[in-house]
Amino acid sequence: MTLILVVGDMHIPQRAADIPGKFRKLLVPGKIDQILCTGNLTDRATYEYLRNITPQVHVARGEYDERTFPISVRLEEQELTVGLVNGHLMVPGGDVDTLAATARLMDVDVLVTGNTHRFEAYEEQGRFFINPGSITGAYSPLEMQSIPSFVLMEVKLRHVVAYVYQLVNDEVVVDRIEYKKE
Repeated sequence: MTLILVVGDMHIPQRAADIPGKFRKLLVPGKIDQILCTGNLTDRATYEYLRNITPQVHVARGEYDERTFPISVRLEEQELTVGLVNGHLMVPGGDVDTLAATARLMDVDVLVTGNTHRFEAYEEQGRFFINPGSITGAYSPLEMQSIPSFVLMEVKLRHVVAYVYQLVNDEVVVDRIEYKKE
């Protein structure tokens, strides 16, 4: 089993001061195998914080990131292929058909995307789509009251169990979603 932290749209310090303390307490080194970040890290200190959790950090460049990150990342994880993009180049953003077309183009089973600052996870056309939202709750033009959220994905062969963590009324709420590649 592989444990993957999925985060994104942090916008520190431009739109948010930091990752909420209740989330930081959960994200400790030595438990997570790798991190997928949908971009908009925007500062070096946050990147180093993620690398302290695990050295395997994959970042897709967001519109506010330096050009050192790739626009997209494609990974093989056990018996699944995972695609990672920010989503700021997709029109219309967050659209189910646009995301499905991107997953087909990347030839991936799981597509991780961001940019909307809103958590979503669903299966469509035999593929699994995850948007972790914004771990800081940073606002966006589309989502002025973003709920801070991130996802922990357990990957075992062709099976994904995604745990979404959301900070609602200063309490951490956890939900579980499953996907199995046929």
